Amino acid sequence: MNFYNDRMHERYFTEGTPRQGRLNALFLIHCLLLLSVFAAPSLSFAGPGRWEAQVTRVNDGDTVTIKMDGKTYRTRLIGMDAPEMGQQPWGRKAKEHLQKIMNESSGKVQAEMDVTKYDKYNRLLAYLWTNDGRMINEQMVLDGYAVLFTIQPNSRYVDRFKKAQHSARNDRRGIWGPDGLKEKPIAYKKKHPRK
Repeated sequence: MNFYNDRMHERYFTEGTPRQGRLNALFLIHCLLLLSVFAAPSLSFAGPGRWEAQVTRVNDGDTVTIKMDGKTYRTRLIGMDAPEMGQQPWGRKAKEHLQKIMNESSGKVQAEMDVTKYDKYNRLLAYLWTNDGRMINEQMVLDGYAVLFTIQPNSRYVDRFKKAQHSARNDRRGIWGPDGLKEKPIAYKKKHPRK
């Protein structure tokens, strides 16, 4: 008997009996549920691609420490670069401004990752959102406490950052004002590399 040409076998294996169809559907649903449980990240889901987090410390103007599901992550805000602490007074002002934003949200944020999850210093790379829907990274640029800083492939919101920087620069906010930042953070870091 040629299995592939036998209509009865073909019908049985493609359609099955009504009871088998229900069993197959239940088995498929069961498999999908198990897969979703074991494949899901261990983080508290806060919406499409975002996880609930608590900021426990503001390290500087572009780095914070967050806690997600019991784990602590030193986190670098993607898409922007704040003045370094050695670039006074702007390093201190950027840190204070970021702290103010965090205080307004009681440190409760939503973390969103892009393509690359960690940088060369093993910091988590993230966009942080307040619960009222503001992107903190973008807010820092818009308020004039950070500059646009894109490292590929993490460029999901680059157009938003460009608009924010254009607005801050035109309105001469923060580092763009008359007594603003004299040197971009990246140039400062090249002259003062980490040891």
